[in-house]
Amino acid sequence: MHRVASVGNTNNNNSNRPRKEKRLTYVLNDSDDTKHCAGINGLAVLKYAVSDGSDYLFTGSRDGRLKRWALSEDVATCSATFESHVDWVNDAVIVGDNTLVSCSSDTTLKTWNALSNGTCTRTLRQHSDYVTCLAAAGKNSNIVASGGLGGEVFIWDLDAALAPVSKFSDTMVDDSSNGMKGSGNLHTVGSSNNISVQTTQTEGYIPISAKGHKESVYALAMNEGGTMLVSGGTEKVVRVWDTRSGSKTLKLKGHTDNIRALLLDSTGRYCLSGSSDSMIRLWDIGQQRCVHSYAVHTDSVWALASTPTFSHVYSGGRDFSLYLTDLQTRESSLLCTGEHPIVQLALHDDSIWVASTDSSVHRWPAEGYNPQKIFQRGNSFLAGNLSFSRARVSMEGSTPVPVYKEPTLTISGTPAIVQHEVLNNKRHVLTKDTSGSVKLWEITKGAAVEDYGKVSFEEKKEELFEMVSIGTWFSVDTRLGSLSVHLDTPQCFYAEMYSAELNIAGKPEDDKVNLGWETLKGLLAHWLIKRKQRIGSPALANSELLSGKDIAARSLAHSRIDVDGNSENDVMVYPPFEFPVVSIPSIITEGTEGGPWRKRVTDLDGTEDEKDFPGWCLDCLLNNRLPSREATNFYLHPCEGSTAQILTQGKLSAPRILRIHKVINYVVEKMVLDKPLDSVVDGSFSPGLAGSQLQVQAVGDGSFRSGFKSWQKLRPSIEILCNNQVLPPEMSLATAKTYVWKKNEDLVLHYRVVQGR
Repeated sequence: MHRVASVGNTNNNNSNRPRKEKRLTYVLNDSDDTKHCAGINGLAVLKYAVSDGSDYLFTGSRDGRLKRWALSEDVATCSATFESHVDWVNDAVIVGDNTLVSCSSDTTLKTWNALSNGTCTRTLRQHSDYVTCLAAAGKNSNIVASGGLGGEVFIWDLDAALAPVSKFSDTMVDDSSNGMKGSGNLHTVGSSNNISVQTTQTEGYIPISAKGHKESVYALAMNEGGTMLVSGGTEKVVRVWDTRSGSKTLKLKGHTDNIRALLLDSTGRYCLSGSSDSMIRLWDIGQQRCVHSYAVHTDSVWALASTPTFSHVYSGGRDFSLYLTDLQTRESSLLCTGEHPIVQLALHDDSIWVASTDSSVHRWPAEGYNPQKIFQRGNSFLAGNLSFSRARVSMEGSTPVPVYKEPTLTISGTPAIVQHEVLNNKRHVLTKDTSGSVKLWEITKGAAVEDYGKVSFEEKKEELFEMVSIGTWFSVDTRLGSLSVHLDTPQCFYAEMYSAELNIAGKPEDDKVNLGWETLKGLLAHWLIKRKQRIGSPALANSELLSGKDIAARSLAHSRIDVDGNSENDVMVYPPFEFPVVSIPSIITEGTEGGPWRKRVTDLDGTEDEKDFPGWCLDCLLNNRLPSREATNFYLHPCEGSTAQILTQGKLSAPRILRIHKVINYVVEKMVLDKPLDSVVDGSFSPGLAGSQLQVQAVGDGSFRSGFKSWQKLRPSIEILCNNQVLPPEMSLATAKTYVWKKNEDLVLHYRVVQGR
């Protein structure tokens, strides 16, 4: 606790403002890691003819991950998780024999070895906004197109994109999920549809930019030969492109709202489009006109899939319903209804996989080889050709009866977290998921510590309220369906607590624990150990890889000698980071190269350095350097009418966590002792000088200069007040300012003698 001089004018020149440091995020989930925990946006099927004997389903989720499911008649087993994207996965396609391509709201495309354990082979960075959709060719298996919210459409030749790249170019290609940026040249198409080449060298990959969209692109489709591409979005038109040049060949008008789904037949003659106007339209591209309109849905159409002969279309959307429609006769049947909007479809032999905004995927009968069997079951109707016709039938009570009541197989996900509240102790977060379950998370441990079941979120929040004020050191969001905890410097080092408050055994109760620092050490304990092993430190006694509590325990045992490696960096991890073994936290961050990346903490191998981690994070973990901590400024005066002497004439400053009983001890010292102590007995404070140059010492708990052995006989009983309210001795300055002072001004405290000297 020390004096603070009056604040003068400061130079706030923006040119001197430091650049924003990069963030480190860790993602927590306490459920089975083999399951998705957010809606499914992408589906792709890989047939056994080109795999290892099993049919595979690939799912891409809003949780930022893709999963591979080995399929059998009545079970689907998760055989791999593909983790590298740092935001929603919005689409996925299979290209060639075993290349999986995904796109994300993180603005990237990623390529993966589909039959690997989750190996990302390349990251393609060209989009300036969310990448929303992909399209792949059939026979021409190296071509894939991507579209996004920026109105951009790119056509990629993956054979060239995945080849070794040279060093300098406009197109950014990473060798891996968080590797070095590579290169390539870029074709751009101007408003006249003439192609210009932007390049800094004569060699390298050239992706094609199909320019023409002024607004967001939501849907793409490509013919089997890879020569024709169709695109649609918020402009309500279907654009047709020549993929070989990127030139726009024609524009199809007819929809009255956003286009959300597109299909092309194998020859490229016919196109199907689904729109937010609830209509499905069949276009003859050669004749450049709409030849049929189908009104079967009562709300937006978001997903389309066709039979191999392009004779029938399966459609799903915002009305939770899956329909089958004969494109020639207009006969339609309601196959099934669900509880969530349908966002993606994938035909698989005689079945169809249905993905929705829920984290589960369902397989329904589809009779893909002979869809007429479904119409033979009855309950079919003729699709109208006006968008309101199905809505009108629905309102009249003539809603079709679903052909199927239950799916033949369900790949279950886990409920997504949709609501959260950071409690004011700044260690716990209360969450609620889509099932209504309420849980309490310990951020410093990386785990859910209480499952309250389906209770009132608001009532539980009120029940858990504590009148404490801890510095805000992290932020949280649930965009990925799980708990993403964001650490930014210097804020993440603002929160301190005494070890007694954390119930840490074997540690002096007045020792301070920096929550952000200790959380980082616990979170990255595995990386610290692996790094130490790689740079030649003696191996651990038992060096097998561990996870969950075992990693935390191993890190605790070796943090002094194996991790920190010097006497100034021998801080143990308090409290231990005890994430569940079945769901290991992921890290999302970036360093100086390669852009943002995501990995499970147990997949870090110790090679990661400043190219991968933010500099401040490494400085904290390896050099034990932290930014200056946040302080609370306050004034300390005698109560009005008191005969007690005035002890200070200026502003004081102390850590936010300083307890009122230490302020009491400070007052006692100043009143009882003839002069200030010669040294600071609480090592966490440093004396300061005010304008009057009067020195004020910080005071610890009951430890005074040994020469005053009889001082306790003279000790007065002191009370500290704020706003005429007596403050409890265990209250912190920050809590007093937040809940008692309640002003955006420096705290003002008063003291009074209850029992004289």
